Amino acid sequence: MAAFGSTLRTWLDRLYLASGITASLFLILILLLIVSQMVARWSGAVLTGAPDYTGYAMAASSFLALPYALNKGAHIRVSLLLNALGKRARVWAEIWCFGIGSFLSVFFAYYAIKATRESLKWNDISQGQDASPLWIPQIAMCVGTVILAIAFIDHLVTLLFTGNHNITEDSLESHAE
Repeated sequence: MAAFGSTLRTWLDRLYLASGITASLFLILILLLIVSQMVARWSGAVLTGAPDYTGYAMAASSFLALPYALNKGAHIRVSLLLNALGKRARVWAEIWCFGIGSFLSVFFAYYAIKATRESLKWNDISQGQDASPLWIPQIAMCVGTVILAIAFIDHLVTLLFTGNHNITEDSLESHAE
């Protein structure tokens, strides 16, 4: 059973890392789109839809970065309050926080998937010059929110069974204790 837990832990950490790497690739895409727009303007050409695609890449980057940021402790947490609590009270406060986070992220993932399915069903297209089907850029939002929900549930279950979450504390929090 311990081997399964270790394999699952490795798999989840790789999933969060892959999500972060994919988010960074979308940031590089934003850079390439902006530079290509600049070159197009300087040469007198028009790159139709580039601002829309840049916006889609920004949304994809944001949503895909959420699980990685949670796993690495980059989200804003109430660390001052948690550090002031005793060990037992801190665990209960973290269980409450991860419980709320799990509920909200599952709720958001459900409605992100529902909105994407509706866009596909009704053949929604963007209002910009690109006239892209909206379900295509919405997929990144769905994937990011689903992985975020997995991350919250992962940390909640780990906290419940071990008394510790798997979030890597950032350097400021580790020096505060």
